[in-house]
Amino acid sequence: YLLSASGDFVKLHSVATEETVRLLRGHAGLVTGIELNPQNRLQLYSSSLDGTIKLWDFTDGILIKTFTVGCKLLALYALASFEDSVFVVIPKSGERDSFQLVSVKLTKAAGQEIEAKELAVILDGVDKSPKNTAFGREGEYVASVKELELQVYFFKRKQINRFSLSATSAKGGNNRFTCVACHPKEDCIATGHGDGKIRLWRNFYHNKEYTFSTLHWHHDIVMDLAFSVEGTSLLSGGIESVLVQWHNGSDCKKDFLPRLGSAIECISVSSDGTSYCTSHTDNRITIISSNLRFSRSIQGLIKARDVKTGLVVDPRTKALVLNGEPGHLQFYCLQTDKQLYSLDIVQQEYIHQEGLNQLDLVKVAFSAQGKWLATVEEREDDTDLELHLKLWVYDEETQSFKLNTRINMPHEDHITAMCFRDTDEVEDDSVMLVTASKDCLFKAWVIVEDTDPEAQQSLSWSCDFVGSYHNYQATNCCFSEDGSLLAVSFEETVTVWDSFTWDLKCTFCHPPGKITNICFGRLTCSKYLIGATDHGFLCCWNLLSCALEWSAQLNVLVLQPDPLSEHIAAISCISKDSSLFVFKPNEPRPICIQRNLCKEKIQFAVFVPRDIPETTGSEKHLWLRRSQIFFLTNTQELMTLSTKSPEERLTPSSKQLAVEESLPMTPFSLLLGKHRHQKSQEDVDLGKVVHSHHNQDSPAVKELLHTPAHVLPSASFLCPIFINSLLTSKENKSAEEVADEVEMESKDSEDDSDEERDIAEIEQYDQRPMDFWGETTCKLSKSEEKELRKIRKIDYSWISSF
Repeated sequence: YLLSASGDFVKLHSVATEETVRLLRGHAGLVTGIELNPQNRLQLYSSSLDGTIKLWDFTDGILIKTFTVGCKLLALYALASFEDSVFVVIPKSGERDSFQLVSVKLTKAAGQEIEAKELAVILDGVDKSPKNTAFGREGEYVASVKELELQVYFFKRKQINRFSLSATSAKGGNNRFTCVACHPKEDCIATGHGDGKIRLWRNFYHNKEYTFSTLHWHHDIVMDLAFSVEGTSLLSGGIESVLVQWHNGSDCKKDFLPRLGSAIECISVSSDGTSYCTSHTDNRITIISSNLRFSRSIQGLIKARDVKTGLVVDPRTKALVLNGEPGHLQFYCLQTDKQLYSLDIVQQEYIHQEGLNQLDLVKVAFSAQGKWLATVEEREDDTDLELHLKLWVYDEETQSFKLNTRINMPHEDHITAMCFRDTDEVEDDSVMLVTASKDCLFKAWVIVEDTDPEAQQSLSWSCDFVGSYHNYQATNCCFSEDGSLLAVSFEETVTVWDSFTWDLKCTFCHPPGKITNICFGRLTCSKYLIGATDHGFLCCWNLLSCALEWSAQLNVLVLQPDPLSEHIAAISCISKDSSLFVFKPNEPRPICIQRNLCKEKIQFAVFVPRDIPETTGSEKHLWLRRSQIFFLTNTQELMTLSTKSPEERLTPSSKQLAVEESLPMTPFSLLLGKHRHQKSQEDVDLGKVVHSHHNQDSPAVKELLHTPAHVLPSASFLCPIFINSLLTSKENKSAEEVADEVEMESKDSEDDSDEERDIAEIEQYDQRPMDFWGETTCKLSKSEEKELRKIRKIDYSWISSF
């Protein structure tokens, strides 16, 4: 398995299949470190910004313990020589941008949530990056680098040695430390530097007699270093996308694995030494065999240099489409967290060089059924602009898009917006594409049939109409739901056109401010047009009365309609905090307000239709029933809103809860399940809630069914406990006696029996969730129940007059 920290989760990948086998959920903040438990290699420690260290049984996905430290944890280290402690990097209290390396004592107290407040400071003034601290030979010392200083702390001697470098070398190199790694067998420390050099430090037990040798291949910053298991080779990586293997610390003996796609951020070595792993700046993990041969790649959402296309949904696959590799479109599956495929749009070799102007993909649009794809590429230098509009048709044979029409310079200036007319696409002549540009024009493009018999394809695209309004720049465009109207914004004015006759129907103006976003209402709200201005106003116009219906003061960055309902999402940003407002155009009051959605600026949002409508009981989440909303921040983090609370999202196994449906299908569980089903059937027949001592809240059953086999005590220890838990106490009445009592009580009045049946039904309904959380409900005795019925019969209606 390969374990990786991914946002708030820890992912367990299969090295053989690249699949994500398990997702460990439980942290409430970014996971900052993961380490295998040195005392049990089937367990994992994870640290997070939420201030907790969690111990997992990662093969079964069970959360064993949570240790609460109480401050942000920025890195985590676990060593075999320190049995009851781990090491973490934490902020230094009272000082900004100052961090400490501390040891945390993990007590072996009973319970799942334990406070770990016993901290001991090891090093002061360390860097917060996990790559800048490393532990030496069997935990004898720890080395930490920051800026131009290397610190080494010796645990037995309790001594710190510090080594400093000048800012620049004699030849003008950058000596700043960037990463550190320690040899597993020898006293040797490897450090990476800003100028691409690697220094190997030896004899550092003495402050003045230390020595170092230099390795140099990288032309820029060394991003990470890692020694092999035996220490015979050193691995290094940087922005060149090349993994370098140095043998025996020699500058002459080295091997390379080039063309890994993007800069190497992190290097890891498997415990058996057979595999290496690199993570990259584009959010890719590469698995490499120890002989430096590429093995497998785990690719999620590609982190592009800049997302200019926004978020678009492919109608065919429901995949998220946006910028990927330079000049490519990535089709990303939200359900599996994997890339479906990458489409080369620019079809030119990308040169990795700063300051070089190259063709960039800036706009993307799909037709309603996903048959047609439109893309815009542009390259701009000091003197002129290069523009290409490409129309792609979906090829059923190759199951991909094929270039149909390429239009050079469709406009004289930047294209600001592009949209297809949403129709059923029964015939190609109903499809239309509209582009708006800073050249003060919008153009309508339609499909024409080529009459030339020698033409390679029968269909191509051509310009059908060119529109303008008072020589203002066209900034946005969108079609109404039925495709009959086209709205185009020209700076501070919105124009509405008949898309069949190209008559200008009406104009809307709400100064001050340029129009930044426009969209039509849908379904029952199709008569409304919504617009947002850069002066902080959200306006709703009625297309039937041609008047302003309502306006609100809101600084809208993103305006996104749901294609399957009347709801529209508006995202505003005030002092870096983004907030979400969901509304229907026919109601000026929002139906949902989510303030401080995230601490970053949200750039784009999109509604993705669900395969199966969400069943949610909460009224505030009804707008998410048919579609799910996704957000992309300016740091390219993809987020979504969940209709479930954090507790509900946790899997039962991760909370060690017993759910009957999740029991393994073994003969024992089938037998127990059958017995449990029979018992519950008897209880229903009796019309009473009868507590079973051998229900799933029994500690013995929990111990047997919900503890991994490799950590269970011996069967001889568990067997007596389990047998005793199945025995029925003599004090309990038999089912026949209970049935007789029920029959005798049925002679009471009908009102009483109806009332009691209602109570029994409520108790049965409430028992399940209580059992699920491991709690027990108090039960009244027979005499108490009779007393309660007498009280119920008393007439208190006389008190209403007062």
